[in-house]
Amino acid sequence: MMPAEDQHQRVLVPGQTCWQIAHASRFRLIVDAADYFKALKAGMIEAERSIFLIGWDFDFRIHLAHEKTPTEWPDVLGPFMTALVDRKPQLEIRLLKWNLGALRSLGRGASLFFELSWMAKERVYTKLDFTHPTGASHHQKIVLIDDSLAFCGGIDTTTGRWDTRRHRPKDKRRNSPWGFAQGPWHDATAAVDGEAARALGMQARERWRRATGEVLPQPDALFDRWPRMLVPSFTDVGVAIARTQPAILDQTAVLEIEALYLAAIAAARHTIYLESQYCASRRIGDALAARLRETGGPEIVIVNPKSNAGWLEEQVMGRARALVTSILREADHEDRFRVYCPFASDGTPIYVHAKIMIIDDWMVKVGSSNFNNRSMGFDTECDVAIEAAMEEVDLRSQIAAVLDDLLAEHLGVSPAAFAEARKPGGGSLIQAIETLMKPQGRTLVPLEIKILNQAEEKLAEDSILDPERPEHFMRRLRSLFIGR
Repeated sequence: MMPAEDQHQRVLVPGQTCWQIAHASRFRLIVDAADYFKALKAGMIEAERSIFLIGWDFDFRIHLAHEKTPTEWPDVLGPFMTALVDRKPQLEIRLLKWNLGALRSLGRGASLFFELSWMAKERVYTKLDFTHPTGASHHQKIVLIDDSLAFCGGIDTTTGRWDTRRHRPKDKRRNSPWGFAQGPWHDATAAVDGEAARALGMQARERWRRATGEVLPQPDALFDRWPRMLVPSFTDVGVAIARTQPAILDQTAVLEIEALYLAAIAAARHTIYLESQYCASRRIGDALAARLRETGGPEIVIVNPKSNAGWLEEQVMGRARALVTSILREADHEDRFRVYCPFASDGTPIYVHAKIMIIDDWMVKVGSSNFNNRSMGFDTECDVAIEAAMEEVDLRSQIAAVLDDLLAEHLGVSPAAFAEARKPGGGSLIQAIETLMKPQGRTLVPLEIKILNQAEEKLAEDSILDPERPEHFMRRLRSLFIGR
């Protein structure tokens, strides 16, 4: 816990570091897609009026709950959603997907079949979203059920995401629809109800309006659609919604997520914890480096995948990570910085796709935004966050418990064991992690990142594939093709 003298100024400020703060009776941080897909299915079964699915990608061949025995509802996403509208005469489903993500569907057979058939199906509306700058993507992952339950985070409802918190090295339930084995995958999202869900509904309807021109009314009533298997992480809390929206047409740029990262990093006193697919944002990296140059500043712990998915992504984001981490290590004069990668019990690296930030014991943020340039001002993102005041002792204890739980999963120990390991070091996160790290088996391992030569540094600083803003992308594109 922070002592009284460490009280911070409020970081979540509507209109600056977030769009708005709305009340939720229940908030659950859902870790890994096995629990998420199960809760998603349960929530959709309760829907009576409307379901919105807004995302970067969808694959309708995936299994949701992986039930051992058949139930009255199909478990494959496509047939399940067809059954929903067939059995619920008042239900409407709207699915909004990034237009370039649609190209991924072309080789998917049954998944493409469902998308095409739904375009002609009554009460199912499938649209592709083209309203983004050249080279940008719609990266938000939002599901809205009767405007009363919402999921917002980093988990795409697509192939390769499903995994349990045990992250077994080999698990046939992770196999692709073609039957290919897929590796362990760590991810996270959030479930909220009440006014927070309604607020995310406003964001969903605005996205739909921009993509289709259709203005949909907001429902008056709220319902209880909370899945019974979801035990809330927090109750009766204010939930901040923060966005990244690039400037395009009549839409001005919204940079709330970047402002939130910078304000939270500046306000940290003891610990900055980040889980991200990347470690590539120079602006966020510079803010972290400034804290490391301080005397007695916070510890900074980043959990990343060992390498990025695909050769091109590793060339681009891997170089950017090497550049940012070299800046951080140079600034770290008190040994307060670590980058770790999680490994499964047989030494297989676990891919980290979660986008989580925890500051001390007073803030937790989860969403779609990565620790890279695109998420700060080029792609469309949506995050949710909770902030505790000094006097909210119970809420601060719950936030601290979330951090213990995450690191316990990565280290293959119980949350109680991790919390106990922090005590001798006066709360040092790094000391607790390195006390519990194992030479083999389920554990975290310090990430070895190569040193860049001058040419590689130049490429990392000037990458066209990870621009900060649309104008940066277009300027770089022009320089490539017309030499200026």
